[in-house]
Amino acid sequence: MVPPFSAPHWLTRARGSGRSCSVLPRAQRKNGAARAAAAAFLLGDERGETAAGLPAGRAAAQPAPIGGRGRHLPVPDALGFRLAAGGRVDKAWKDLSNILSGIFCASLNFIDSTNTVVPTASFKPLGLANVTDHHFLRYAVLPREVVCTENLTPWKKLLPCSSKAGLAVLLKAERLFHSSYHSQAVHIRPICRDASCLSMSWELRQTLTVVFDSFASGHGKKDWSLFKIFSRTLTEACPLASQSKVYVDISSKGQEKELLEVSPAPLSVHEASVQGDRRTYAVYDLLNPGLFNGSRSLNVQLKWKRPQDGLDLAVPVLHAQRYVSGYGLETGEISTLIYNTHPYRAFPVLLLETVPWYLRLYIHTLTIITKGKENKPSYIHYQPAQDRQRPHLLEMLIQLPANSVTKITIQFERALLKWTEYTPDPNHGFYVSPSVLSALVPSVIAMKVEDEDQSPLFASLFPSLDGSSYFVRLYTEPLLVNLPTPDFSMPYNVICLTCTVVAVCYGSFYNLLTRTFHVEEPNRGGLAKRLANIIRKMRGVPLL
Repeated sequence: MVPPFSAPHWLTRARGSGRSCSVLPRAQRKNGAARAAAAAFLLGDERGETAAGLPAGRAAAQPAPIGGRGRHLPVPDALGFRLAAGGRVDKAWKDLSNILSGIFCASLNFIDSTNTVVPTASFKPLGLANVTDHHFLRYAVLPREVVCTENLTPWKKLLPCSSKAGLAVLLKAERLFHSSYHSQAVHIRPICRDASCLSMSWELRQTLTVVFDSFASGHGKKDWSLFKIFSRTLTEACPLASQSKVYVDISSKGQEKELLEVSPAPLSVHEASVQGDRRTYAVYDLLNPGLFNGSRSLNVQLKWKRPQDGLDLAVPVLHAQRYVSGYGLETGEISTLIYNTHPYRAFPVLLLETVPWYLRLYIHTLTIITKGKENKPSYIHYQPAQDRQRPHLLEMLIQLPANSVTKITIQFERALLKWTEYTPDPNHGFYVSPSVLSALVPSVIAMKVEDEDQSPLFASLFPSLDGSSYFVRLYTEPLLVNLPTPDFSMPYNVICLTCTVVAVCYGSFYNLLTRTFHVEEPNRGGLAKRLANIIRKMRGVPLL
């Protein structure tokens, strides 16, 4: 529970594939197919002015528009209480993680002080809250957990029409979880209900990101359709929806436009600036009655007129990778590579690292190398870990030169755990949460400010400060680190042998001490038995 002056942004996201349940933090862009899960308790706005002087988006003090994206829920007066700093925030964080764990059938109840940090610059409040005190913010990661069908089912129940109508009809679990990547999220923030901002509402926004490999599933063909991907088609829009559209990216370069064929023909085409690139989309409005005139269902199809094998994929301006190096089970090194592929623009990036306490970092070994030279960060914040209490927290603001690769390395030492602290599969390794990179990436093309107002969907998914840059939050892949592990098979053998000896010895002594013995006299039988034996003897048959 949170005070009205700093209403929370509840944010959960899950990605990966598997059977266990999970939740992950929000990302404007992701890097890699990491199996990770996280939750963030944000009091305020991510797009405000950062402590390191890194602007991002609109100011948090501005009232949100009436027609904001998502569902608007009235805020009851019962929520208007105040929250003291300190332990009350930690208690609210624990209550929130347990509530979300129950709602979404996730593993968020495993969030505690050992995996929770208090970032100072990487995250900022969302919505109406104009709070810059980072002590009201919590960030935690469960990198071992992944999303599953148990997360998807309660997530669909939050939709106005559930999965009965609208775009949610395509959310078939058997198809979604066979994809190459999937991510689901829930974002809640307080916004104004009117222009004067006299009353407040909660805005609930749900997003689902799925990546299908049409080339692999289509037997070497890049053609796809809604029915091939989801095994279903669209029949109608949700009656409660004010907007229900399908966007198909038909952007092309050179002669590629002539090779694409989209059916049915779109009723409108929309151009938008997405992360510094001009994209063209075919728009299918489900609320338009003319869309279903020819048939009762909509099955969007994209075909290539002739095979194309040599299409180059665009390299993102900002991307990163992370790995562990070293040998043995005593020391190691964490390396992070950050790429800036912009041909002529340099820009800063804010890096957030959270490392578990059982990896003891040597902060004096931190090195940042760019183009063979040392790169000193302009802002750095480090909070050392405490054994079994809190993880390491490292935040840095690093300047990335144009067309460069920045390598960040730091050495660590592996700690010895208690035998009760090992996981059921300790030889599999222990996961380290992914790094978080936040940056205003300069655009390669010139964007217009009015494009954002005309395209609220893309402005929400890909926010930009002005026509020259756009905000990106990127998550690297998690790490898998081996720790010194005792031979758990030896205690198992000892336990089995001990239990066998105890069972045999104790069972024998117990039977001897508790069992009673009785001597029974042989019964010669009555008159009937003696007569039967006489008859059997005369006939030569054995006696009874």
